[in-house]
Amino acid sequence: MKLVVVSAGLSAPSSSRILADRLTQAVTSQVAGADVDVTVVELRDLAVETAHNLVTGFPGPALREALDAVAGADGLIAVSPVFSASYSGLFKSFFDVLDKDALTGKPVLVGATGGTPRHSLVLEHAMRPLFAYLRAVVVPTAVYAASQDWGAEGLEQRVERAGGELARLMTGLAAARPAPVEWGDDVIPFERQLAALRAE
Repeated sequence: MKLVVVSAGLSAPSSSRILADRLTQAVTSQVAGADVDVTVVELRDLAVETAHNLVTGFPGPALREALDAVAGADGLIAVSPVFSASYSGLFKSFFDVLDKDALTGKPVLVGATGGTPRHSLVLEHAMRPLFAYLRAVVVPTAVYAASQDWGAEGLEQRVERAGGELARLMTGLAAARPAPVEWGDDVIPFERQLAALRAE
């Protein structure tokens, strides 16, 4: 099973890469019974080839390898820093040069990082529509991490929940169904309740 992680962080280390690593750990720890082959794509290393691809229409070797990895993945994690209230230009450029059908039906977990919680809606007004346009299946829980979220309560729970959702989609929708309800002895079947009413 192939999991590809796309991080658009520009610094080293970057908070986007750290969030991407935590999401990756959450997914791999919750994929039961399957080996997960993880490939990390750092977009900052592909910035020049991505720009050349935009003007020439042809990817360089490293970019071609990254695009093929994304197209062949069983699941994708995509994390971007927030710039000017949206994903970074480098993040958008990479998905602009990706084949338009490469993500069709592919489960995707989206994440973003920023300096303030005020930008958290970037997940819903920018990233989720981008992947919906590419016909990907975006997991319900997206994860945003502002500067004050690191080490604070709540981030780890969101990471675990989102990772579990992607893991279940990667292993099949059947695994995503909730467990059947176990009826206990204290539940009286409806027929018996009706019979008791007739006897009165």
